[in-house]
Amino acid sequence: MEQFVEESMKRRLTEPVDILTAVSILKSHGYWGDELIIAITRIFYVDLDTYNEVVATA
Repeated sequence: MEQFVEESMKRRLTEPVDILTAVSILKSHGYWGDELIIAITRIFYVDLDTYNEVVATA
């Protein structure tokens, strides 16, 4: 799933359901732990407070 995403093309993830969906997809592609946060921020602009809440409850 390694791909180049141009900064201007990144989607913003601010809703918990959107972040949870992205996390689930990345996990299914083998990203876990620190790799997960690196991958999700490489692909999306992520509200990190919401990300931390979602990951803590998931």
